[in-house]
Amino acid sequence: MATIFSPSAVLSSSTTTTTTKTPAPPPQLKPYLATPPSKSPLNLATTLAATALATTILAAAPPSLAADTSYKLYYGTAASAANYGGYGGNSDKKASAEYTYDVPEGWKEKLVSKIQKGTNGTDSEFYNPKKKTEKEYLTFLLGFPKLAPKEAILNNLALSDVDLQDLIASAESVTTDERKDDKGQVYYVYEIDGIGAHSLISVTCANNKLYAHFVNAPTPEWNRDQDTLRHVHESFKTVG
Repeated sequence: MATIFSPSAVLSSSTTTTTTKTPAPPPQLKPYLATPPSKSPLNLATTLAATALATTILAAAPPSLAADTSYKLYYGTAASAANYGGYGGNSDKKASAEYTYDVPEGWKEKLVSKIQKGTNGTDSEFYNPKKKTEKEYLTFLLGFPKLAPKEAILNNLALSDVDLQDLIASAESVTTDERKDDKGQVYYVYEIDGIGAHSLISVTCANNKLYAHFVNAPTPEWNRDQDTLRHVHESFKTVG
């Protein structure tokens, strides 16, 4: 039988190999870097929610005047300057009223001077104390048995009202319309959309007088209180 010799066995028996191990270098220490604690999902969600809430609050518009608005009915007499305050005439406004309109609760009445009555015919005025340029007022002119053409009426009103002149001059749009009340009386309706303000005007004739009711507001207040201001505008009517 043939015998198989392993070469490795032969080498092992006849050759001795000496191996010298080089000592391994000592391990190098890595510098310790502190890792900031990670935000927990709960804290992150809370922070995001708070940020969103703050953004919503800042972006929210101021509360509308129309929310839960109540009104009081004003009785106007269209008295002449000589009869201002009841002197020389009837001081009971309700009994001698020639017109009425609604006033939002909380608005203040502005005392109309005899000079205002005598120059531009202002008979009454109310304003929002939080923004005095948000207001309604009424003027009247004698000697108008009936309404003239719409454009002529607006021009005549502007002659004695500088603010109205400026508003018309800078207006982006001026619309005109007319309506009738339950008695068939005709009212001209004007809406003026200016650069910084908005105006609603209602005009009618009765008792040989021309009555003009104005509702004015700066654009921010108009955008906020539009429903209330339109209600006030539409509430105007003559009596009798």
